[in-house]
Amino acid sequence: MRLSEGAGSTIFGNFCKNCHGNPQVDSAPPPAALKQMTPESIYSTLTNGSMATIAKGLTDQQKRDIAEWVGGRKLGAAESGDAKKMTNVCASNPPIRDLTSKPSWNGWSPDLSEMRFQTGKAANLSVAQVSRLRLKWAFGLPAAASVYGQPTLVDGRVLVSSDAGFVYALDAESGCVHWSFQAQTGVRSAITVGKMKPSGSGGTEKYAAFFGDIHGNVYAVDTTNGELLWKHLIDAHPLSRITGGTRLYNGRLYVPVASLEEPESSSPNHPCCTFRGMVAALDANTGQQVWKTYMIPDQPTPRKTADGNSFIGPSGAGVWGPITVDPKRHAIYVVTGNTFSEPDVGRSDAIMALDLETGKILWIQQDEPKDVWHTGCPQGQGPAGFPPKSFRAGSTSAPTSRRPPMPATYYCPEPEGPDWDFSAGAILLDLPNGKSLLVAGQKSGLVWAHDPDNKGALVWRSDISRGQIVFGGAADDEKAYFAMRGGAGTIAGLAAVRLSNGVEQWFTPIPPQESMSSHAGITAGVTVIPGVVFTAGLDGMLRAFGTMDGRPLWQYDTTQEVVTVNGVKARGGSIGSAGTTIADGMVYVTSGYTGFQGGAPGNVLLAFAP
Repeated sequence: MRLSEGAGSTIFGNFCKNCHGNPQVDSAPPPAALKQMTPESIYSTLTNGSMATIAKGLTDQQKRDIAEWVGGRKLGAAESGDAKKMTNVCASNPPIRDLTSKPSWNGWSPDLSEMRFQTGKAANLSVAQVSRLRLKWAFGLPAAASVYGQPTLVDGRVLVSSDAGFVYALDAESGCVHWSFQAQTGVRSAITVGKMKPSGSGGTEKYAAFFGDIHGNVYAVDTTNGELLWKHLIDAHPLSRITGGTRLYNGRLYVPVASLEEPESSSPNHPCCTFRGMVAALDANTGQQVWKTYMIPDQPTPRKTADGNSFIGPSGAGVWGPITVDPKRHAIYVVTGNTFSEPDVGRSDAIMALDLETGKILWIQQDEPKDVWHTGCPQGQGPAGFPPKSFRAGSTSAPTSRRPPMPATYYCPEPEGPDWDFSAGAILLDLPNGKSLLVAGQKSGLVWAHDPDNKGALVWRSDISRGQIVFGGAADDEKAYFAMRGGAGTIAGLAAVRLSNGVEQWFTPIPPQESMSSHAGITAGVTVIPGVVFTAGLDGMLRAFGTMDGRPLWQYDTTQEVVTVNGVKARGGSIGSAGTTIADGMVYVTSGYTGFQGGAPGNVLLAFAP
């Protein structure tokens, strides 16, 4: 977490997996058991406990990286993050009573179709008012180095999370804090709020906040007081994580599951690979599983490459983005990541439709076949305009400060895929002609449109590839908007494509601000209201552009230190995953995301109003 989400993964793999996870060493707990421990207890074991002698060759920072990676959150978060210790506890705490009485942004998108579009009435923010946005309040997130949770707004409350594992409920107008809840590990998925039915005849209805953490746990928390209602481990795989937003519909919580087995594979001690992406449906009242569907249908099995190297496969196809719900067709839609190990079974880099009730796969459309890739052996050149990947497994030029050169027996796919997976969800759109589209942006810079009424048949493909599309776009009635990261020889920017045919309408280049020039590009989700598109960059800049022609309307530098309403010292950094949320005349954004882009850390939630 110090440098990136996978910083401790490589160190753990290189130094710890000789024993932990090795079936020949019965006395060493497996990684799944270690991940139930707190980072404080792991660090203590490494420094002055039973592992101190074995770990004596590690630096203190390496021990901290291991503890935070395995424990899933920052050291010391439990002591400093409790809302009761803050200076701005709200004087009153009225319960959430109605999700429709006030404008809201509930989950990754304010609607089931994941458009990330807020209507004019709900946004209550005109184009002219956007240019007059000013910081209204700031809330510091204690012990956080990466703020990757997107704010959710319901009934005058803001719910937000960070890598410290805390979820906070704040007053939307003032930023005073109602309560906090500490999850087992960092919380990244967008929070969804919905009503829970009483369990018995005398039960009382209540509203719950639903979310997942980066160790694959799903939670339901009482929105009145932050008390845990239930917790469910989604899968036994120790590297499962919930990154995309959960979605509540008709009493069921739909959960996408991804994995960090890719960086784990950067250690020669990790046998690649066993994770297979999945989606689960849970009973919202109890947390019990209704169904679970794996993106790769069969269990991975031991295999060998043509030259005799051992590996496990097929694997991969994680679901990084949110769930799109389609009540009309009784379906949900997900898009999948790349394959980790061979063979390609047609499920990776794909858009898939599943039945709402049973999880049965209705259809699959794979947009990028044979994208078999994992971090342990980046090789060759990256996409056009991008710098070469760092090294090939076994190369003597490997950067040993991060990981050792791989042995000749280490598994690498041949040929290796480009790592052009889908890391954002699909947008469901209804066109004026009565047709519907599923639109998704790919890391290749391509935008794909599929027909949900014809088994996902391709309608159009738009090449706006000036860089990677990572955590997704947004759409209104006429256009879809995608921000890009850029790369060597290219400039990051924002593009608009016409929904009817995918033709690019305009492109606005967005160079980084000078003080953050090493953090160029945009990977966070885009947000749109009538007339305005909002982007949030790795350079820490929050920007607004006109939807008609892409002209700049407003910007704000979030990297500066700010005075917070809760007295916590805070400043922003890179913004790399969650985008802005907008409702009732206010704009909210979290700033400080390290991620795999090596972003600048930060720990602040910012609220703006005209």
